[in-house]
Amino acid sequence: MTVQPGVLLASLLGLVCIVLAPALQAPQVFSLLVILAFGLIFLVYTEPYPSLPIIVLTILYGAGVIPVFVYSVTLGIMILGELAYLIGEGEPLLSQQRPARRIRPAGNEKSDGSVPRGYIFFTITALASGLLIMEYLGRSAALAVVIAAIVGVLLKAIMEDREDAFLVEMLGVAMTLYLFVDLNIMVDTTRLLAVAIICLTFGYFAYRLKAADLSGLFSAALIGIILIIIADFRWFLIMLVFFIIGSVCTRYKFEYKTRIGVEEAHGGVRGYRNVFSNGIVGTAAAVLFGVTGHPMFIALFLGSVATAAGDTVASEIGVTGKTPYLITTFEQVRPGTNGGVTMVGEAAALIASFCIALVAYLLGVADPTMVAVVTIAGLVGTNVDSVVGALFENRGLIGNSGTNLSATLSGGLFALIFFLF
Repeated sequence: MTVQPGVLLASLLGLVCIVLAPALQAPQVFSLLVILAFGLIFLVYTEPYPSLPIIVLTILYGAGVIPVFVYSVTLGIMILGELAYLIGEGEPLLSQQRPARRIRPAGNEKSDGSVPRGYIFFTITALASGLLIMEYLGRSAALAVVIAAIVGVLLKAIMEDREDAFLVEMLGVAMTLYLFVDLNIMVDTTRLLAVAIICLTFGYFAYRLKAADLSGLFSAALIGIILIIIADFRWFLIMLVFFIIGSVCTRYKFEYKTRIGVEEAHGGVRGYRNVFSNGIVGTAAAVLFGVTGHPMFIALFLGSVATAAGDTVASEIGVTGKTPYLITTFEQVRPGTNGGVTMVGEAAALIASFCIALVAYLLGVADPTMVAVVTIAGLVGTNVDSVVGALFENRGLIGNSGTNLSATLSGGLFALIFFLF
């Protein structure tokens, strides 16, 4: 597909808004003029992208819902990032042809395992433009900008074929900026960029090794940045150990699991749902620890990660054991049934949980008592996963991601409560 003049005109006008918004001290008047201008572009060229999403963002700015910093940085990340994406994908930036739908190439995966150039261009440009606009506005919110840029490319990888993708991406970036600016976490920009490169590199290798897809790459990088910057590099290493354990166990007897029909979907490649359902509780714990400094959130983090590791290992290794029994009724079920447990799986979950606790101890994050608590928490959370799977997932009331989330939350809360009382 090619970019029609109306799209390029709206993009250029959006960049002008970045400069003018901070200079004009009347947001309502500015917003009215911008809405009229983009409305006119939409009427003339009948192309909703990117005019309508920018109108929505401008309404939020004019109504006082978001500040000028969030407004300007969001425009910079999304408009310049999208233009860079098109250049990276070899799209001509000007054509008289009107695209049949929103400009976006079909599919974001490459057969040779390399990351599509458009996503690389988007990521670099979004990070650079967001930080430059931050300097232009005289603010110090580098963490918010970097996190928002990663969220932008993550949403792009998730929603590439939706007509409303650009609007959702823009609102997601704006909300992320608003949240992290409000947290007001100060961090050195150079260190932050180094951490971002490290996390994106780890995600890249996970993608090349087919342990994660594009959405998994960026969601894992996002979690890694938050863990390192807000909590500690050691927390990232603990989460990385879980990821390695899970990836290795997924490959364990993979041909046999494929033969009996219980292999991990998509060949074991993890997407954003799997990453977030297993890592969001731990990430929230890291943010809470960074803001409050209370050690109970260390217990929450370790309990959730131990559960994620225990549950993954129990599922991947347990199905290769003897006939499983449904945890709620103890009746025999076929391998791979949600809620089915085996002694092999239970033992594997216990060992995996202990591995996470041991790594935390060796890194100085947990003491011996916490090692025991976290190990038990992982086993508890793993069995909560089985109960939720038997009662709700088997009936179609909840998906696998919801089951994983409930399990990691349960394991984390078990460790936290034990720590408190």
